[in-house]
Amino acid sequence: MSLSANAKDHATVAPRSTDPPLRSLFHRLNNQLGVVLAHAELLELKAPDAVNRTRAEQVVNSVLEAMRTAKEIRIRSEADEVD
Repeated sequence: MSLSANAKDHATVAPRSTDPPLRSLFHRLNNQLGVVLAHAELLELKAPDAVNRTRAEQVVNSVLEAMRTAKEIRIRSEADEVD
């Protein structure tokens, strides 16, 4: 999988909230998670041994889980606005 494919598959869009600070927080969080994901994927690809590849893979998986969590928060916040 290419480096950008993971990020695109798990990208989280800022909520359509009328609350600009909340949109800004989601944007900042996604940017930082994207940076960590890209670097962890590079480390995974260039790791000199299985131990380091496994460690990098753990970071990648953790970042992807954080992106899924951010997406769930976004969805729930949008649902709360509709109610």
